[in-house]
Amino acid sequence: MPIAAVPRYIQENDPEFYLSSPPGHRFLLYFPAWGENGETNQITWGMKDRVPRIDKRTKQQKVEKSGPVWEDVPNDQFACTIAACKTPQYDEERPRARKPKADLGLKPWMPVMESLLARQMTAEDRITHDSLLRLEAWAIAPFTTGLGNEHPLENGFAFLNPYGLPYLPGSGVKGVLRQAARELASGEWRETHGWSESRHYRINVGSKKDPRWLDLSMFDVLFGRETPSGESDHVRGTLSFWDVIPQIPGDSLMVEIMTPHQSHYYQQKAQAGSTTPHDSGQPNPISFLTVPPGSRFIFYVVCDEKHLRHLTQHRDPHAPDLLAQGETHWKTLLHAAFQHAFQWLGFGAKTAVGYGAMQAEPAPSTPMSAQKGTTPAVETKPKPAAPSIQAKEEQWANVTLTYNKGGGGVITVTGSAGKAEARGPQAQAVLETLSPEQAKRLEKKGSLPNLTVLVVIEGNLRTVKAVVEGASAN
Repeated sequence: MPIAAVPRYIQENDPEFYLSSPPGHRFLLYFPAWGENGETNQITWGMKDRVPRIDKRTKQQKVEKSGPVWEDVPNDQFACTIAACKTPQYDEERPRARKPKADLGLKPWMPVMESLLARQMTAEDRITHDSLLRLEAWAIAPFTTGLGNEHPLENGFAFLNPYGLPYLPGSGVKGVLRQAARELASGEWRETHGWSESRHYRINVGSKKDPRWLDLSMFDVLFGRETPSGESDHVRGTLSFWDVIPQIPGDSLMVEIMTPHQSHYYQQKAQAGSTTPHDSGQPNPISFLTVPPGSRFIFYVVCDEKHLRHLTQHRDPHAPDLLAQGETHWKTLLHAAFQHAFQWLGFGAKTAVGYGAMQAEPAPSTPMSAQKGTTPAVETKPKPAAPSIQAKEEQWANVTLTYNKGGGGVITVTGSAGKAEARGPQAQAVLETLSPEQAKRLEKKGSLPNLTVLVVIEGNLRTVKAVVEGASAN
């Protein structure tokens, strides 16, 4: 059974003391990846356990001519599962020294997660609505960050200390938004949504008697000037990005595995007679943590309007006024950049393979200008880059509905018309349309037959919207 590398007195009363800790402490301070030798009952301080091999027939330890059979079982995925606040599976054929205890998961730490968000909301109330942009989004793919941090798994994870909970650093949000703004300004995405690379703004970095003017672009004004090597004319941006605390819907994080096959090439170690890349390389499974889809992310951006007026007071006659209502108001620009980042860039690590993708919360029915933290300029939706696909609704009768709690919740309906799904918050909304009797039956059996559901069809996408009232489930 893996153990943590901590002083003996910490674990002498309870070897699995780390189950009362948040995921960040399990993953960093108390990472239970070090092995025990079942033959000698000693700690080996390697990432493997020496465990007996059990004969399937006799249910006893397998014995050969040379004696009892022992094998080394890697602990990395086992330990990563514990760090994700899940109870690892127990293999009866390769039993460890102890069976893992049932894990309470993230339940004890949900109040801390919520209180961190509440603290941000309290700070939000002290900021004038003209200086604050608040944007809510949902993860539609797993989210991970901090993989480059040093860790025994070779893949780290970013936790907010001392709380030990996942977070997206504000610096990461700023970097993604800057890149999204640059892509829009390039014009390669059809519409710029007001972003421009032109240097329309000037500030005096000299003295009144001996002025020396420095030209700035929108990026320099809002995000700060990226000073070329050797220059000392630094300019602080007007925007501040707060850390984001994901609100995780389930009771645990997710464990995923990447399996690189080309380590012999990257490390230049001869394997199969070659150091060139080929498909017969030895796979190397590596576990890493992710935040599950369906998690809620609230982004806060604060603008120093006094500093913004200072940086834009000397601008070209036709230069955009970043404080005036319209397409180039700083909130409208940021809103377009966020939408581009949600759809095309993603946040965190491994975004090139789809991680970190998000979807903004649907627009509320009340006017945006009536909400705190918005301006009428944000009301105007950016023009679509391409013609949108018209959505339509259909009623599907005699379908079977199944529900999987993993990944933030997934509802699947199947019938003669085909298959449709609902995930995360949408799945929770569908569950609320069930009658109490249907909800109990679904909890017990995991599926409900003979239902009629409302399905939204948009191109090839079929999404379950609701269960039609009065439908029966046998």
